Amino acid sequence: MAKPFIKPVISPEEAAALVKPGASLMVGGFNYGGAPYTLVGALCAAGTREINLICVDTSWYNDKEPEPVGVARLVINGQLGSLVASHIGLNRRTQELYTKGELKVELIPMGTFVERIRAGGAGLGGVLTPTGVGTVYEEGRQTLELGGRRYIVEPALTADVAFIKAHIADEAGNLTYFGTNRNFNPTMATAAKIVVAEVDEIKPLGATAPDEVVTPGIFVDALVMKKEGGYASRT
Repeated sequence: MAKPFIKPVISPEEAAALVKPGASLMVGGFNYGGAPYTLVGALCAAGTREINLICVDTSWYNDKEPEPVGVARLVINGQLGSLVASHIGLNRRTQELYTKGELKVELIPMGTFVERIRAGGAGLGGVLTPTGVGTVYEEGRQTLELGGRRYIVEPALTADVAFIKAHIADEAGNLTYFGTNRNFNPTMATAAKIVVAEVDEIKPLGATAPDEVVTPGIFVDALVMKKEGGYASRT
């Protein structure tokens, strides 16, 4: 008899198949740190297109280098339909597509980015922030005044699927992270319909102390073991 609450361990290819053409996808990490390289690699191999990516950056790519890194591969492959991000300064191809109008990009401040995701995970409609008031960022955005101060109304961000990276999972999907690799991963885990966690190790149920758990397993739908080698080892 199967144990209750045990999460399925699926292949990277099975995880990639969860992302359908036109789906919205959150991907955790910031450049090298905390990025689910195994999952992103499988998605690149699957060739799924028109992905609406929500990721704080598009990793690193310079056309003089032979190999793009992480989600930069999705950009180079032309697999994106749109992008919501905060930082594209290290990916020359993203900048080119954006400035030519060939890729729809919404650039938002990093704090606002994660707060919109947090709001989505909490079931809120959005957040109010003074960040960007009185600048070009305010143009075309809804504002309101509260207590004598003007705020920008930022809608919540959610996704069909989230690919996140954790350090250790137990069999129930309770996750712990390593250092700053935590970054956006725990917040994204709360804000998608389907959450797949790429992990370095899976321990037996009960092996992780409750007060060490960062992401409770209730948010996680499936686990994928990280593949060693290449950029996958940089997580």
